[in-house]
Amino acid sequence: MIKVKRRDFLRGAVAVSAGLVAGRAGSLAQSSKAADSRVEILIGEEIGTINRDIYGHFAEHLGGVVYDGIWVGENSKVPNTGGIRTALVDAMKRIKAPVIRWPGGCFADSYDWRDGTGPRDRRPRRTNFWADAPEWPKNAPDGPWKFETNHFGTNEFLRFCQLSGSEGYLAANVRGLGAQQFYEWIEYCNSPAGSTSGAERRGSGETPSRDPFRVRFWGVGNESWGCGGNFTPEEYAAEYRRFTAAVPRYGVDLKFIASGANVDDTNWTRGFFSKTVEKNRGLFNGIYGWGLHHYAWNVSLGKTNDWFAGKGDALTFDAAQYYELLREADRMESLINQHWTIMGEYDRQRRVRLVVDEWGAWYKPGSEVHPSHLLGQQSTMRDAVLAGLTLDTFNRHADKVAMANCAQLINCLHSLFLAHEDKFVMTPTFHVFEMFMPHMGGTAVRAVFSAPEVQYTRADKPAEFWGLAGSASVSGKQLTLTVTNPHLSEPREAEIAIRGARAGSAQAQVLTAADVHAHNTFENPRGVEPRSEQVAVNPGALSFRFPPASVSRLQIALV
Repeated sequence: MIKVKRRDFLRGAVAVSAGLVAGRAGSLAQSSKAADSRVEILIGEEIGTINRDIYGHFAEHLGGVVYDGIWVGENSKVPNTGGIRTALVDAMKRIKAPVIRWPGGCFADSYDWRDGTGPRDRRPRRTNFWADAPEWPKNAPDGPWKFETNHFGTNEFLRFCQLSGSEGYLAANVRGLGAQQFYEWIEYCNSPAGSTSGAERRGSGETPSRDPFRVRFWGVGNESWGCGGNFTPEEYAAEYRRFTAAVPRYGVDLKFIASGANVDDTNWTRGFFSKTVEKNRGLFNGIYGWGLHHYAWNVSLGKTNDWFAGKGDALTFDAAQYYELLREADRMESLINQHWTIMGEYDRQRRVRLVVDEWGAWYKPGSEVHPSHLLGQQSTMRDAVLAGLTLDTFNRHADKVAMANCAQLINCLHSLFLAHEDKFVMTPTFHVFEMFMPHMGGTAVRAVFSAPEVQYTRADKPAEFWGLAGSASVSGKQLTLTVTNPHLSEPREAEIAIRGARAGSAQAQVLTAADVHAHNTFENPRGVEPRSEQVAVNPGALSFRFPPASVSRLQIALV
């Protein structure tokens, strides 16, 4: 996608329209007089196949994610399937959730996977990594979120994946456990039913599995530059090689994911890749993905204008805080390009892809639905806009990004769901994931967006942000276009040109609200949800009005 600035848009609008009249068959020869924006979709300029795993999720033993979120127990009055919240499973099926990362996060590098196996009444009770986190609400009660019961272990998690139609992505403990334990965890999950580990798996807890789970995705540590061991990149490269050398495969195409960089730490990427190539360039064949973590929050502007103190509030924010959060999230584009460029200096055959296995918005405490939900936060229409622009970024880089995992699934950071006891609600972010489903497995094609920029004030100084952005993909004869309009008050009237094909019929879904602070609650679970809208399709012309602060999806039948 190319985003065109306001001055370039105004200067080139006439020339662009004239050029389209003389363009290839399928170009738009007509334009809307009211249009202030333009989207050109270039069917012939393919980027790559959009891996469905880009729409992945993340579940850590953190606050209310597992206990009160996913796991309620078999004896709970909350509807469940083998202890797993039924409403969550049903919702995950709706979005065809492809992959779920577990058990962390920072929790992963304090976790002994054997603690979560065997009969539940014999599993040890451990202090959770997050037990003394300073972000806990003062009235937070003790419970499994602080003192881990291990009732939800490997079998329970992979059973949750099976019920949801997802694959598991397991993150190994590199800081606290060794390569042998990693070897044995793979054996436990994937060995045949008749093996020793298969028998152990079959007798584990109340959710046994005779058949192997056949787990493909394995993360070698988490944030190994920090909570996962404080390694140097060179030290971690050696650990990665040790953990992944000569592991049992049992007929499974294992895909190992290395603990990659935090935001723009290019030194970490360069250090790991340079050390790997120094050992043996062929080792890149054994690396499926290189991790990348990026959270968006309102960073402080310094002592002079410190009205962006901390991470900001999930529900109370002004226009500048809204745009600045989106600006921070939009850094994902440059981060992908930066790390991808460095990776290519060493992995010239491009065997390793990016895996953005933690992303989302992060706010200060105070909007969690229950005190036991550490880092829990409400999700407004602002979060839906952030999710839309991020998923579009991944789609536009389908040739680089193999997987992404929104952090986190439920009752935590940028969650798709909130739950407490028998209450359950889908957030606006869930609806974005559902709207984007047609992109899964499609071929991403280039799109050019021309729109007036958003003008706003940041710390008493003028600032600007792009006016429209999105992504396009083709599956058979269906074109899917998703678009984010970040402007808080102005709609964008857009003319949509399709180069290389012609539009037959079209339908649209729009997610927006009268107030960008709008969110769904247990009392009002449908306060924010998509609505269907008409798309103006005339001979050779297509136009649509993108509402303020909205995420839209157009599905266009090509003829």
